[in-house]
Amino acid sequence: MLIKSLFKSCLLFVTATLVMAGASTLQAGEVEDKITEKLTAAVPGLKISEVRKSEVKGLYEVYSNNGDTIFTTADGQYLLTGDLLKITSTGIANVSEQGRASQRARTMDDFGGKGVISYAAKGTEKASIAVFTDIDCPYCRKMHDEVPQLNDMGITVHYYGFPRSGPNTPSFRKYISVWCSDDQQAAMDAAKQGRPVEEQSCDNPVREQFQLGGRVGVTGTPAIVLEDGNMVRGYVPAQKLAEGLGLL
Repeated sequence: MLIKSLFKSCLLFVTATLVMAGASTLQAGEVEDKITEKLTAAVPGLKISEVRKSEVKGLYEVYSNNGDTIFTTADGQYLLTGDLLKITSTGIANVSEQGRASQRARTMDDFGGKGVISYAAKGTEKASIAVFTDIDCPYCRKMHDEVPQLNDMGITVHYYGFPRSGPNTPSFRKYISVWCSDDQQAAMDAAKQGRPVEEQSCDNPVREQFQLGGRVGVTGTPAIVLEDGNMVRGYVPAQKLAEGLGLL
């Protein structure tokens, strides 16, 4: 699979090289605007958040509302999808994921901590993580059991709602009930343990958090977004997570 992936990446690079001769001579800024105009006209509903030069000469990176990265020539005529890989002195680096992490961090910062349910670090905070969670997800529950360990190691956990079944479903309403509870932590603890939570309704940010998850590329839960924008997909034991954050 690795050889196949490398071959595919090399093929994409060769294809890009062949079409560079057709690149536009537009000035900086105009190029990005032209790419945005061309792609949004060609793909109805596409919302482009950013266009910037790739580190590969002649290619531009396009970040969209669906979390995917598109590569295009300067004239917007030729498109490539998939991850751009780079051979470095320490191995193979995923250039695309590095770009997504940067974009993800900005998106999370722009959203801020609106409506998060937080479990604060004990003592001095050494790190914080944003966790997109589904109350009914087994591995989310497994991670929640280890939140006290994370807190003891100086890690603050901020929960963002991402009921995978989507709006207007029992799981979604359950998250809203937790959020609307007078004691959100107690309600979250109960729900994660499979105990009933009184059904409640109020103005809440759960749908906004769910949509945020879609923008930053959440496809499953738990999805852990680190402070630098990198995403850890799936459950990781507390000890391993702390090690990955450089705390142990």
